Amino acid sequence: MFDGFLTFRPSCEVCGLDYDSFNSGDGPAFFVMSIVGIFVVGLALWMEITYEPPIWVHALVAGTLSIGLSLAMVRPLKGILAALQFTNKAEQGRFR
Repeated sequence: MFDGFLTFRPSCEVCGLDYDSFNSGDGPAFFVMSIVGIFVVGLALWMEITYEPPIWVHALVAGTLSIGLSLAMVRPLKGILAALQFTNKAEQGRFR
């Protein structure tokens, strides 16, 4: 389905489905930011209340988790949103 890290192939190698019509826009980024943000902030609050670590520990843990989880989640979410567009026959709005 993917040619690069986030770019779609022109079409499916097996069935020939054209991927040019799929446009997830900012959807994957929104969901990744929301999910990762809730998780990292919750973990930071728990860590502060439980252990009271220095600020550099918070920065190291939050930075590593934010970048790692974001990179791990953005590609599957883009694929899921493309699959939802296909199954729901979603199209771009047209002006008449």
